[in-house]
Amino acid sequence: MGRREWAMLLALAILWGGSFFFNGVAVRELPPLTLVWLRVAVAATALLLALRLLRIAMPTDRRAWAAFLGMGLLNNVIPFSLIVWGQHHIASGLASILNATTPLFTVLVAHLLTRDERLTAAKAAGVAVGFAGAVGMLGPAALGGLGKDGLAQLACLAAACVYAFAGIYGRRFRRMGVAPMATAAGQISASTLMLLPAVLLIEQPSALAMPSGATWLAVLGLGLLSTAVAYWLYFAILAAAGATNLLLVTFLIPVSAILLGALVLGEILLPRHVMGMALVGIGLACIDGRLARRFLAWRAREAA
Repeated sequence: MGRREWAMLLALAILWGGSFFFNGVAVRELPPLTLVWLRVAVAATALLLALRLLRIAMPTDRRAWAAFLGMGLLNNVIPFSLIVWGQHHIASGLASILNATTPLFTVLVAHLLTRDERLTAAKAAGVAVGFAGAVGMLGPAALGGLGKDGLAQLACLAAACVYAFAGIYGRRFRRMGVAPMATAAGQISASTLMLLPAVLLIEQPSALAMPSGATWLAVLGLGLLSTAVAYWLYFAILAAAGATNLLLVTFLIPVSAILLGALVLGEILLPRHVMGMALVGIGLACIDGRLARRFLAWRAREAA
């Protein structure tokens, strides 16, 4: 990845890091499917308006919309529902640690299903070190609930695994020539349509009490920032750098959450936070590979 891709990855980490906070607020008053549907409906509306304003063409052929439906199922409907249901039973910190297993699944799935994102020793080491850093930043307290509420934890792990398959599946949109913003709009619109019947039949949102202002603000944050803008960045990175690099974002989400807490809320940076960030940085450097290649080239010149 170049500087542009790394900058987009950092921005995506900040936006997705906020989703755990927004979910934590909204799940107090909204059931899981209703919250997920509101999230994607807000995002789809915003992206379709943006496409019209920017005059970006939206594909209309059956092949593209079949792909949008598949991507929406893998990247939104299944994982969003699993994570939101899981967060009804476990803490956000533990949910984010389980979410950080996504790159572990991704390197394995990419190795099995692709030819250009094969597993290497450097990638395996980088993923392991990065995951250790993500866990270390959140500390032992976040792992306190590990082993309890097993179904909720399995739901979050299953969501991470589904995200890995979605990253591989989404590579097809570049070959189809679909712009990243159009891809984001298509998959989120498809998710909105797929979820609506289930929401109406299972949770009957019309019978719910009117949510508070804080809940509506959390829904808007989820839809506009953590979904609409985030998925535009997601597909731009996927097209440029591949699934394995893209899903490294889950290591950066705890980093962004901790730094935002220190800068905006005045929270204290602890030594474990700094150590965890250092491990994440080392892991990302191993996967990126450029520092290692430069070091080996320097050693070769010195030896010559």
